[in-house]
Amino acid sequence: MPIELNVEKELGITKEDIGVKITVDEYNQKCRETVMRFKDLWDDITRKMGYWVDLNDPYITFENNYIESVWWLLNQLYHKGLLYKGYTIQPYSPAAGTGLSSHELNLPGCYREVSDLSMVAQFKAKRNDHSAFLHDKVEQGEVYFLAWTTTPWTLPSNTALAVGGHIEYVRVFTFNPYTKLPVNLILAKDLLGAWFKPEAAEASFEEWTPDNKLIPYRVTAEYRGAALEGVEYEQLMPYVQPEEGDAFKVLVGDFVSTEDGTGIVHIAPSFGADDMRVAKKYGIGALTLVDRQGKFVDEVTDFAGRYVKDYKSEGKEFQNVDIDIVVKLKKENKAFSSEKYVHNYPHCWRTDKPVLYYPLDSWFVRASAFKDRMFELNQTINWKPASTGEGRFGKWLENLQDWNLSRSRFWGIPLPIWRTKDGVYENCIESVEELRQEIEKANAKLGLKQIVPADLHRPYIDEVVLVAENGEPMYRELDLIDVWFDSGAMPYAQWHYPFENKEKFDHSFPADFIAEGVDQTRGWFYTLHAIATMVFDSVAFKNVVSNGLVLDAKGDKMSKSKGNVVDPFETISKYGADATRWYLISNSPPWDNLRFDKAGIEEVRRKFFGTLYNTYSFFALYANLDKFEYREAEIPLEKRPEIDRWIISELNTLVKQVGADFADYEPTSAVRRIEHFVDAHLSNWYVRLCRRRFWKGEYSDDKIAAYQTLYTCLNTVAKLMAPVAPFFADWLYRNLNEVAKKESNESVHLADFSVANEKAIDKALEQRMEYAQDISSLVLSLRKRENIRVRQPLQKILLPVLDPGFKAQIEAVKELILAEVNIKNIEYLEDTAGFLKKKIKANFKTLGKRLGKDMKAAADHIAAMSQERINALEKSGRYELPINGTSYELSLEDFEIAAEDIPGWLVASDGVLTVALDITLNPELEAEGMARELVNRIQNIRKSKDFNVTDRIEVALTRHPQVESAVLQYGDYIKSETLANSIAFAEEVDGEEVELTEGVGVRIGVVRA
Repeated sequence: MPIELNVEKELGITKEDIGVKITVDEYNQKCRETVMRFKDLWDDITRKMGYWVDLNDPYITFENNYIESVWWLLNQLYHKGLLYKGYTIQPYSPAAGTGLSSHELNLPGCYREVSDLSMVAQFKAKRNDHSAFLHDKVEQGEVYFLAWTTTPWTLPSNTALAVGGHIEYVRVFTFNPYTKLPVNLILAKDLLGAWFKPEAAEASFEEWTPDNKLIPYRVTAEYRGAALEGVEYEQLMPYVQPEEGDAFKVLVGDFVSTEDGTGIVHIAPSFGADDMRVAKKYGIGALTLVDRQGKFVDEVTDFAGRYVKDYKSEGKEFQNVDIDIVVKLKKENKAFSSEKYVHNYPHCWRTDKPVLYYPLDSWFVRASAFKDRMFELNQTINWKPASTGEGRFGKWLENLQDWNLSRSRFWGIPLPIWRTKDGVYENCIESVEELRQEIEKANAKLGLKQIVPADLHRPYIDEVVLVAENGEPMYRELDLIDVWFDSGAMPYAQWHYPFENKEKFDHSFPADFIAEGVDQTRGWFYTLHAIATMVFDSVAFKNVVSNGLVLDAKGDKMSKSKGNVVDPFETISKYGADATRWYLISNSPPWDNLRFDKAGIEEVRRKFFGTLYNTYSFFALYANLDKFEYREAEIPLEKRPEIDRWIISELNTLVKQVGADFADYEPTSAVRRIEHFVDAHLSNWYVRLCRRRFWKGEYSDDKIAAYQTLYTCLNTVAKLMAPVAPFFADWLYRNLNEVAKKESNESVHLADFSVANEKAIDKALEQRMEYAQDISSLVLSLRKRENIRVRQPLQKILLPVLDPGFKAQIEAVKELILAEVNIKNIEYLEDTAGFLKKKIKANFKTLGKRLGKDMKAAADHIAAMSQERINALEKSGRYELPINGTSYELSLEDFEIAAEDIPGWLVASDGVLTVALDITLNPELEAEGMARELVNRIQNIRKSKDFNVTDRIEVALTRHPQVESAVLQYGDYIKSETLANSIAFAEEVDGEEVELTEGVGVRIGVVRA
């Protein structure tokens, strides 16, 4: 359908012009060309986004092989009695010129809030013996039935009224608000207040004049709905009489309610399923006075040729025919009320135009017969998220209707059913070979010279005539099949199953995994599932990711009219496919709606890809200097330094977790773990702490171990990130592997996905290194809070002991912590009482829902906890909270604990960890801090002069007491760090003026030695 609509737009024609202004053959050829034009565009973006599909040999739904497999599937349904033809009311799109299936009507966005003109029409009851009781004691005016409608355009096609058999109705004497004529109106008693003001019941008829806005009324009789059955009324708009059946009678319908309207339903059998059902029950005829283009037929003389909805995109120029119908009925004393009515109305998913419910002679799939089995099989599918499978999809299956298969179009797969003109004989063809055989039979019996068309599309297939058992000719049913059936047939038709590739099909079916937008829940997801269930009694897919919508940065749905659509070609061109892909996956789980913000891609490119690129660049720089090519024997893990063993342990833990995440279809969790590893562990901890190992001159086992470790991390990260960032991952992998030649794969995508080495995982080591990272982070945050430079050494930190093994764990990483945060010593507090004072409060995020009405009392109880109880909680990690006779089991995450600062110390906490930092400075510490600042400035000057990392230098400084003290005490340290042969002071120095600390500035001269 989208291809057809695009072609019609390009050619400036409508569906009705096909076969008149352009032949069906020419039209379908244009459709074929358009498909291939769009294919080229999709191929281009597919390559650029790194989407791995076979573009050289794709399945194409318009090829004969694909069509033949679809025919085979339809034949299976036919012989199971699941295909039938019926004349029913179906959703129909005049703009597209075809009927729609129920699942198409339930796609997201199809129902839209619109403002229509509603009206209450007066249907005049005929005077006869059957209606005598309605006219009893009527002194003035005629008796009318009031029926409410939101579609006045259906009133010319009215042929009956429906009441509820058990509903109480009243007869009301009043005056018509438009003509001011006396009228007797019948409506539901429960809805009297909706149309008449209570004060009007007390108003005087004698004093009323047509100028009065308050029109008096009186209830003059009451009836049970069943008593109204069979009463005749005059045709409201007598343009045409039904050719068959009875008409213009009151019927009893089980769908009539008193929720809104008047309790009486206007029946137009051609435009409503309930209408047609009740009309058939009573033998009532139909009037279809609107054609398939959505406009009135010529017989409706007042409105002939007028469209009932804006199908020509006239916008403000569109003349609403409902308004003119209402005006006409008002003048004729046939309208009681008219007003705007806001409601949800279905629209065509392809044209965005309103749908009509229209009588169609269509072929259906009896899907409702298999709804229980579809529901059972759906229970075995792993839905991501589960709520979509259980809710949106599961509820849809529970209320499943038969599938309208017919499409009144020209471009698509033809329905392979041939019938005699009287419909007595029919044949559903399952293959080209069967068609060939049936053609031969027809040629022999009918004296024809037909052959199987080279192209199975219209118009060629329409020209094929087959023969029935009794010798009568059979002609193809002209309908095409629903394009959604094409898509649901993909698992079979892509392999031309069952005619070939049976082994490939058996290997690939059912699919392990599929993914599409949430709008496909009742589209592709459903058609795949329905066909697989009905034909194979199987699921079509084992796992499904139901993607959410991509919204704009404000959370609004993207649309061209709003101008907030993001161009994927432009985005990928500017930011690259990998950064775009990584942003989309890392930002939120695929099934959540995503607020798309290009600033987010920039951040991903900088924080993740930039960090990883810099880490690789660091490795490559020094590996090339040392000519490291991974030719040396693998240094056993147990002989490598602890920090190597730690990062390898973390790496294998990462491999294990990422593998589990991908296996569970949780890509967001997987990529976030990779991000955290690269940033927190690899770059900002391992590489930073190991820089000296790469810098130092001797090519020792320690340096080789560092290279081997970092190489392994980078190579493994390349493999882990490859599914989400295919281009960068391949670049990184090949850069590493083309030199080291550790693996024989030409690409990371040809390598096996990494598997964790359980023996390399050391959880105790990971825990103590995590302690080291967290303690360092707390200390650095305290330094930042008080503006204490990291290069300024401090004396010590105090750590409260958490558990018996805590002290030993910290001692194992003590030197690392001291070096990282520039502290001289760590001391331990076995008992914090009297030293650290802690504050505690409830964590409302975790406790709010659990405690409900007890939350306030719990918050007060927690805030009043003693220091002893807080300490006990931190050690045990558990707390039993008694509130209002209920005992709640709480854990540490249910509390927010913080330590207060004490004189001379800064205190910070993170979870169970607390750090107290001694901020007292002495002259020796200040001198060392100054020395470190000097090292930093000299190194910066080396870089600015573009010295090689191995160049020796001479340093000259202008005099300053604090600087001289620092050089006197730490001169050797400064020289070793900067590769300086000498440091000299002079009154005048040819160099760069720098500030070391606030108020301390010197001029530094650096030259090669």
